Amino acid sequence: MGDVANSSVGHHAKNQQHGANRAGGFGCTLPELRSLMELRGAEALQKIQETYGDVSGLCKRLKTSPTEGLSDNVTDLEKRRQIYGQNFIPPKKPKTFLQLVWEALQDVTLIILEIAAIISLGLSFYAPPGEQSDACGNVSAGAEDEGEAEAGWIEGAAILLSVICVVLVTAFNDWSKEKQFRGLQSRIEQEQKFQVIRKGQVIQVPVAELVVGDIAQIKYGDLLPADGVLIQGNDLKIDESSLTGESDHVRKAVDKDPMLLSGTHVMEGSGRMVVTAVGVNSQTGIIFTLLGASGEEEEKKEKKDEDIEAQRGAHGHKTSKQQDGAVENNQNKAKKQDGAVAMEMQPLKSAEGGEMEEREKKKANGPKKEKSVLQGKLTKLAVQIGKAGLVMSAFTVVILVIYFVIHNFVIGGRAWLSNCTPVYVQYFVKFFIIGVTVLVVAVPEGLPLAVTISLAYSVKKMMKDNNLVRHLDACETMGNATAICSDKTGTLTTNRMTVVQSYVGDTHYKEIPDPNNMNPKILDLLVHAISINSAYTTKVLPPEKEGALPRQVGNKTECALLGFVLDLKQDFQPVRDQIPEQKLYKVYTFNSVRKSMSTVICMPDGGFRLFSKGASEILLKKCTNILNRNGELRSFRPRDRDEMVKKIIEPMACDGLRTICIAYRDFSAGQEPEWDNETEIVGELTCIAVVGIEDPVRPEVPEAIRKCQRAGITVRMVTGDNINTARAIAAKCGIIQPGEDFLCLEGKEFNRRIRNEKGEIEQDRLDKVWPKLRVLARSSPTDKHTLVKGIIDSTIGEQRQVVAVTGDGTNDGPALKKADVGFAMGIAGTDVAKEASDIILTDDNFSSIVKAVMWGRNVYDSISKFLQFQLTVNVVAVIVAFTGACITQDSPLKAVQMLWVNLIMDTFASLALATEPPTESLLLRKPYGRDKPLISRTMMKNILGHAIYQLTVIFTLLFAGEVMFDIDSGRNAPLHSPPSEHYTIIFNTFVLMQLCNEINARKIHGERNVFEGIFSNPIFCSIVLGTFGIQIVIVQFGGKPFSCAPLTIEQWLWCLFIGIGELVWGQVIATIPTSQLKFLKEAGHGPGKDEITDEEMAEDEEEIDHAERELRRGQILWFRGLNRIQTQGIFSWLIK
Repeated sequence: MGDVANSSVGHHAKNQQHGANRAGGFGCTLPELRSLMELRGAEALQKIQETYGDVSGLCKRLKTSPTEGLSDNVTDLEKRRQIYGQNFIPPKKPKTFLQLVWEALQDVTLIILEIAAIISLGLSFYAPPGEQSDACGNVSAGAEDEGEAEAGWIEGAAILLSVICVVLVTAFNDWSKEKQFRGLQSRIEQEQKFQVIRKGQVIQVPVAELVVGDIAQIKYGDLLPADGVLIQGNDLKIDESSLTGESDHVRKAVDKDPMLLSGTHVMEGSGRMVVTAVGVNSQTGIIFTLLGASGEEEEKKEKKDEDIEAQRGAHGHKTSKQQDGAVENNQNKAKKQDGAVAMEMQPLKSAEGGEMEEREKKKANGPKKEKSVLQGKLTKLAVQIGKAGLVMSAFTVVILVIYFVIHNFVIGGRAWLSNCTPVYVQYFVKFFIIGVTVLVVAVPEGLPLAVTISLAYSVKKMMKDNNLVRHLDACETMGNATAICSDKTGTLTTNRMTVVQSYVGDTHYKEIPDPNNMNPKILDLLVHAISINSAYTTKVLPPEKEGALPRQVGNKTECALLGFVLDLKQDFQPVRDQIPEQKLYKVYTFNSVRKSMSTVICMPDGGFRLFSKGASEILLKKCTNILNRNGELRSFRPRDRDEMVKKIIEPMACDGLRTICIAYRDFSAGQEPEWDNETEIVGELTCIAVVGIEDPVRPEVPEAIRKCQRAGITVRMVTGDNINTARAIAAKCGIIQPGEDFLCLEGKEFNRRIRNEKGEIEQDRLDKVWPKLRVLARSSPTDKHTLVKGIIDSTIGEQRQVVAVTGDGTNDGPALKKADVGFAMGIAGTDVAKEASDIILTDDNFSSIVKAVMWGRNVYDSISKFLQFQLTVNVVAVIVAFTGACITQDSPLKAVQMLWVNLIMDTFASLALATEPPTESLLLRKPYGRDKPLISRTMMKNILGHAIYQLTVIFTLLFAGEVMFDIDSGRNAPLHSPPSEHYTIIFNTFVLMQLCNEINARKIHGERNVFEGIFSNPIFCSIVLGTFGIQIVIVQFGGKPFSCAPLTIEQWLWCLFIGIGELVWGQVIATIPTSQLKFLKEAGHGPGKDEITDEEMAEDEEEIDHAERELRRGQILWFRGLNRIQTQGIFSWLIK
């Protein structure tokens, strides 16, 4: 696919030669169109007039019809792709497996181990002349007796081999992670569809299938997928900040500025455009190519640069300069960015280039979203453990060296002989390897891996639960959520609207009126008002299957009104055919400020008629007349309005109906009104009807809300509807319960309560309102943003609130961005809302949010399970290696064995424990909150309890094992002596205890049944059994490299028996009440507020995490997990 897209660039040269042939029979060449799209405003209009006459002339040249669109003929579409390219920007090439291996090798500790192993190897091949003499002391005694001296190289080789293993595992994890990401990315791309006209029919096609010459329907909330020229527009305003950095909305009109660019957002209005540039030739694509983000472009770019410059001509010069500036800024950034980051769902990956400038601006404006809670806690914990490990390992080496020196040169009284140096150095290398091994085991580099696996696994599974996660950390943040601010329409309700009550001609109908009993004049006016004054893209189509409901396409409120027309045995299509969209004189499109939509048409007598529809209480205030039963005007005074509100609108609203008023106004011929003076124009209206629209509550919502409330999450409803409607729906959903102390406010009242005399928002006032607030009605997007910000910034609770918000409209963008987790609607949501969100609900259903909470809590618990297991192993392994080294001058667990233990406890355990599926029981507890430590007291009790058991067992075996099993002691063995059964038993028991403890670690809240649901996780079972199988092979056949001697069946059974003792011991620990153990401290708190200085905040903006900051201050010399953390890329791509 990439090749075809790039071929577009390759076509310039050919196209210029075949100028006469006019690009394969079309009247425009690719360079011509590209240079046209470089122009703006009057310049562009002039060029279109000079070259094509007008936009329809351009359509003729492109062989397309402004009304009918393309013919949908496959060969024609293919030909257009050949000539003008595909609407696809080839992604950056993924890193190859070898590159990932190279990255994994950069790990500091691994490098140290490699160096130590190579020195050890080198020295083992060097046989010093003095080795046979006694002068070097008993240092090398015993080695030659066994004829094992030649086998000295094995340890070095084995360490190298295990390093290779670790590197391959890491690289493979990174590789599969990137692959998953790309899969996810392509899924997001496939879901992106756009409305085009082909053969006169409006159809949805995937964005990648758009071609030059397509006629695309654009509407409020769209993210434009290609460049184009406007053919017809109503009140169209575009946000071009992603390309120009200008935040003001740009008004587009056929006669002023018809140029529409890919990657920009439609903020208001609607229209149709002819597509003129796609893929790498669109403005977004050009910037992308300049950034070198499209992989294959990069090599071609050098050759093509002059070519591009030439085509740009004078106009291009300026933009190209700016862009080159951007390129220099961003070349480095672009390099650093993983392909994974393309995850930032741009439909045509909206201009990273523009976004870069925007990012620079944002950086100046203020802090970005905070780092996710879990990352903060984990990084801090990893740094602390790393420091402790470093101290322990350094200590181990120092003690071993001092002991050796004192033992040989002070007590033994020997002199240091030059020919003995290699022998001593070999010893020092051995000590050094032991020290590094202690460090390897101490540092939990499996942590980032566990987080990665857990999040990646959750994200994959959440897809099945209709949650498309765009930012990975959102999944974990959701587990901490304490408040959800939800839209009503479509999220809590089915978004299938129908008119069930109406007030027409002085009569309140509780069901659909019989058209024969209605006045024909009123009926005709009503049909025209509804058919014309709604988006022509909104339709009610016959059902696909017999007996099913009619299909609603487009805006659901308008669908309800069109459905009402059909229920009145009338049809809206003939009316639209009679007055097509081109003939509409002026359209005031719906937006959140107007809360109404109006359309003006020309009348045969030269006058104008305006149709208006909107929220009843707003529109009725603008009505001065109303149609009576006979279709005649009668005056409509404020007191009539109050009576109507009381008798008609409030009863409808209390039944949970949305009320919409439909009205009109005639302007006489002669003088044309001042159309821009909207308040004058949409005034003195005549009310035709008021309808009550029902949007039933989704059947599964009340139960989902009950679950949320049980889980300690407050659900608030924020809606644009009337307060009575909102209250009725909230009661049906269970958001408000009778007898509770709650607030239901309208936007105006809400603002009155939270603002001071100067009109500024005060946090103290907000803090009095939000805790009890359950319903916010008639709210503007600003109110929603204010509420979310107010709850997040509030300091009245013990802990900061974590807020999730749902939104579907373009105007919900700010609130979605501000929230800790923003949910956009996959079906009803606009592209702008999706862009601002963290998770997309593919079924628009509130109950999917509850699933997200479950998965979020599960991620948290998975990490805690892994930590509980990992830290037990760490504590035991470090203490054993340290004390063993100090007392017996040799670690009972050898370097290679330690690496194997490290591998099982890091990689395998993180896989096993991070893939536990969530259970409903997760929703029975309150959220953890941002300040809850990762390691609770119960976990601390488990960690220390199991460590005590394991240490007791290992030290007993170390100092009394030879007596118990009646075997030779392995202590004080000289260099290169063969593996002893004694130390093999210690190693084997140690590993088997870890395996059983892995089962214990499945429960972290002190539950007794650790086997519950174990078979629902096949990964866990296979890893435990697989590890056990490999352990048998290592012990029986590992020999010298693993320092293992084969064991008998009896010895194996004893080891197994001690291992299973872990499970019994786990029950003993569970019996001890945590509340009695006051001395236990919790660990792994998030970074405290006071610890974050301004300077650090600034650093944070450059996406430097806590651990790196520590590193920079030189507090740590080298710290294994860190580099791994970066390699895992987890911080880099979670932050993004």
